Amino acid sequence: MTKDIRHSSYRVSGGHEIVIAETGGGPAVVFIHGSGPGASGLSNFRQNAGYFADNGFRVVLPDLIGYGGSSKPEGIDYTLELFTDTLHEALVAHGLDKVVLVGNSLGGGIAIQMALDHPEFVERLILMAPGCIEEREEYFKMPGIAGMVSSFGGPDFNEEEQRRLITNLVHDPVHVKDALVKERFAVARTQPKDVIVRMRTPNLRPRLGELKMPILLFWGRNERFMPLSGIDYFFDSCDDVRCITFNGTGHWVQVEKADEFNRHAVAFLRG
Repeated sequence: MTKDIRHSSYRVSGGHEIVIAETGGGPAVVFIHGSGPGASGLSNFRQNAGYFADNGFRVVLPDLIGYGGSSKPEGIDYTLELFTDTLHEALVAHGLDKVVLVGNSLGGGIAIQMALDHPEFVERLILMAPGCIEEREEYFKMPGIAGMVSSFGGPDFNEEEQRRLITNLVHDPVHVKDALVKERFAVARTQPKDVIVRMRTPNLRPRLGELKMPILLFWGRNERFMPLSGIDYFFDSCDDVRCITFNGTGHWVQVEKADEFNRHAVAFLRG
């Protein structure tokens, strides 16, 4: 990152606290991270935030409820409604009234739901292998998700398991840095198992046609979490959509192909 990071926190409905990091200035671009043990806004988008800020955008990096520095309630279902409503409330409290949403995995599903709930709030969507467009059973057939749930749900989750889970997110393990493993494991140790094992998300595929804003998709051809069939769902349903795919790339396009992702995404926003 090339600019200073500013931090804020907001109390939202239910008494939960949502933490937001920010850098840069200009039109607001909100980066919504995915699920998985130890996830946070900064750890998911560290290679992207500086580029967007340097190119004239206000980069907003929230931690979802249950993740990062935000509240991590136990004994509840982590529903898509909970994620979306608490995030939207925090973004409005942060002073935002018109944004671009950038969402990876679960973050993509949250971005879609927020665009459906608040179309006047969302100007454009950038989605990297977004979730919430298949039935739950289809996702659990994917090796990455099946491995994440079984590993984090067990009693012996440790730093090596954290490393293995991050390795599943990428095609080339060169991107799994020791600092990233330690950063995410420190968060994972504070997370309740409920955040993964009691996650409940609907299938939003039937509603994709309601999205009228421009959409840019990214998908890795070596995806282990989100079926590539999702690409066709958008092309079949949405009027204004384009997709960029990368060979030799897994679930984290924004990490494995950071330079290309940054350039294409900023060009899309300027277009």
